[in-house]
Amino acid sequence: MLVDGRPEAIFALYAFAVAAALAWTLVPLAERLAWRIGAIDRPNDRSLHTEPTPKLGGLAILAGILVAGALFMPFGPETRGILAGAATISLLGVVDDVFDLGALPKLLGQIVAASIAVFSGVRLTAFTLPFVGGVSPMEVSLVDLPVVGEVDLGHLLAIIGIVAVINVINFIDGVDGLAAGVCVISAVTLAVIALSLGRETAAVLAALTAGGALGFLRHGFPPASSFMGDTGSNLLGFMLAVVAIQGSLKTNAVVALFFPLIVLAVPILDTGFVVAKRVKYRTPIYRADRWHFHHRMANIGFSQRRTLAYLYGWTAVMASLALALRFIPYSDDRGNFDPLWTAVILACFAIVLAASFYLVVTLEILKLRRSRRRLAGHDATPLSAEEVDQGVKRELETGSFEVINPETGEFQAIDPA
Repeated sequence: MLVDGRPEAIFALYAFAVAAALAWTLVPLAERLAWRIGAIDRPNDRSLHTEPTPKLGGLAILAGILVAGALFMPFGPETRGILAGAATISLLGVVDDVFDLGALPKLLGQIVAASIAVFSGVRLTAFTLPFVGGVSPMEVSLVDLPVVGEVDLGHLLAIIGIVAVINVINFIDGVDGLAAGVCVISAVTLAVIALSLGRETAAVLAALTAGGALGFLRHGFPPASSFMGDTGSNLLGFMLAVVAIQGSLKTNAVVALFFPLIVLAVPILDTGFVVAKRVKYRTPIYRADRWHFHHRMANIGFSQRRTLAYLYGWTAVMASLALALRFIPYSDDRGNFDPLWTAVILACFAIVLAASFYLVVTLEILKLRRSRRRLAGHDATPLSAEEVDQGVKRELETGSFEVINPETGEFQAIDPA
């Protein structure tokens, strides 16, 4: 039942279960449809899979989300707008999975889907400005977003944010189960935070998003029998963005803005890293390449499951930091810090920094440097450490690597370009 027009907290659990069960059950039907209409992902030079794989698993996620949303959310204009936007972004994904749309049509479709949700109520009317206003440095101030000319900044920022998250999730969907698993961890975390902030509707949205992603993951975990395709990655990105706006950004919590940024830090960092590379080498931002974290892990010899373990773990560490910031009573929000709990928070930050340093630096540079030195030892003319390091720099800049073949023990070239 609804309480004051809001769902009960337990509805989040029910929505999770229903969405997961439906997605799990319907993926085989989506696979058959994909084979029939030609939505098949055939291996290419960027692929980490070796067999043609159907890629409409996102339709099963959509079914779970729509049914769970209709059952456990207040079915007012806002809910209808969110579900209509979800259906629209999924339809765009289906067309892309079948016909491989260009960048501009996809962007326009994403804007349309985001606008449906925004003009139904998923928008920002104000934002939290911490450390400003009030009598203490830890109090917050809510700043109203103005209308500039004919442009409502609240609408505009919400649309930009939703489209950005859609593409961030789409970017990481390059290895079996990665995007779905990251979305499960992120959505569960956002559901817990939303419940703690009294945002039950957002919590239900997050829970059904996590459930749909988890149900698909049963079929999408490597070796995957189905891919969710752009149908699923667009949908999950859309839902996570809506949850972030409804569940935390509209609150006056001091760290409200940081919750979604921390929870989604791994895909955001991956996207930022890749976009920076493309800008540096003057290639179109939308052009696919092999500079993503999961590609680089494959380049240094990681299996798909090991790659997932590392990136799931990194996401979980970031999610834990967001939960720590929400639940650990390190401050009374009036500038008074508890020494013990503040030390715990600082320890959490240290763990996150250590994990991030290990993954970004050790796995992508230091481990590669060691393999280059091993290669130098196999050469007839040994290379100096400086020459090895210069080779590493060149490989990292061009995206071209030599790695050890696990079957033969010999070095082989991989040219992502």
